[in-house]
Amino acid sequence: MEKNRNYSTQMEAARKNIITREMEIVAKKEQRSVEEIRQLVAEGKVVIPANKNHKSIDPNGIGSMLKTKINCNLGISRDCKDYDIEMQKVMSAVDLGAEAIMDLSSHGNTRPFRKKLCSECPAMIGTVPVYDAVIHYQRDLATLTARDFIEVVRLHAEDGVDFETLHCGITRKTIEQIKNGDRTMNIVSRGGSLIFAWMSMTGNENPFYEYYDEILDICREYDVTISLGDACRPGCLKDATDGCQIEELLRLGELTKRAWEKDVQVMIEGPGHVPMDQIAANMKIQQTICHGAPFYVLGPLVTDIGAGYDHITAAIGGAIAAASGAAFLCYVTPAEHLALPNLEDVREGIIASKIAAHAADIAKHIPGAMDADNKMAEARRKLDWDKQYECCLDKERAKSIRDSRAPEDDHSDTCSMCGKFCAVRSMNKALANEMIDIL
Repeated sequence: MEKNRNYSTQMEAARKNIITREMEIVAKKEQRSVEEIRQLVAEGKVVIPANKNHKSIDPNGIGSMLKTKINCNLGISRDCKDYDIEMQKVMSAVDLGAEAIMDLSSHGNTRPFRKKLCSECPAMIGTVPVYDAVIHYQRDLATLTARDFIEVVRLHAEDGVDFETLHCGITRKTIEQIKNGDRTMNIVSRGGSLIFAWMSMTGNENPFYEYYDEILDICREYDVTISLGDACRPGCLKDATDGCQIEELLRLGELTKRAWEKDVQVMIEGPGHVPMDQIAANMKIQQTICHGAPFYVLGPLVTDIGAGYDHITAAIGGAIAAASGAAFLCYVTPAEHLALPNLEDVREGIIASKIAAHAADIAKHIPGAMDADNKMAEARRKLDWDKQYECCLDKERAKSIRDSRAPEDDHSDTCSMCGKFCAVRSMNKALANEMIDIL
């Protein structure tokens, strides 16, 4: 913690007209004034997830008026339990520009990996405590108590986690909604399904909802941003924008105001699987109901039949969502719905999400968003391949494709698609009054 720090959270500092180091870093990255960032944090429209115990963090702001940020989900499972491989994925994700890493490990001793992330990784670190509760206590779900869940929230905060996904909006009323409703996919949120099952087996209320004020006190103490989980997000197009999803969103709007009363930063998680024509409306509904708090979306996936290519279905939805007001995109990999992603899946998922985010930032006229595109256009006009690579989101991929299929002749100013028929080459020569040699 900063010496003589007289605030608990970024929101409290902003409301006290205190400019923090994190606000200064975010302002510089976003090409905005520090005062503008401070005001947005004070209003809850921007969050800067930065746990006071995460010493290695390179802070970022999340808000619809800022550059769209990317999250990368990682973590081991019973079938894939090599932490070294997961750490390789982490470093690859950071190198590719992911601003956040969520550790969703569901097997083994999870704490050493989580603490390693918080001590070494510059990206924002997120977790879902309800996953970890069963693993941490090594007990079946039904035997856990409300106190057990809350203590895991505290444990993650102590370890340095910057944001925690808490499924606070699902209540016992939701049980009847699901049982008596006509949803095709019921609940597809892993955390939401665990809370649903726990409530069903114990007869108790959702502990994250019932003891929300105590959780807020923990988050305030460590400056943990709450990511209000969407337990009822649609898991297929048919379930999109239904009563179950909207009612939970209404509850998340109420919980947002309660968090702000304690100066706790909040972002809201959203769908899921949504037809393209409903995405913009979903974003506007969330902005209204949740008072402008940043929106964090998974995709959205615009079709249910893209298995093996869901990084593409998610990128299509993500671009529309971000252009319509979403602030934070959770990447989706080609392995979505099929398997734990490998290193190449992670790479493809991040790049697809980065493309979606970047396209949305251009559409929103984010300061500096088109700078790289303008540099790329200039480099292409000059047929300067090295400068083109520098502008690419995935420099290595672009260079490897060109190098592996180079022209047979030594025409360094062309590629093997057009060769001497290259339009750019012909125009450059014509405008310079040079002979255009084709054959």
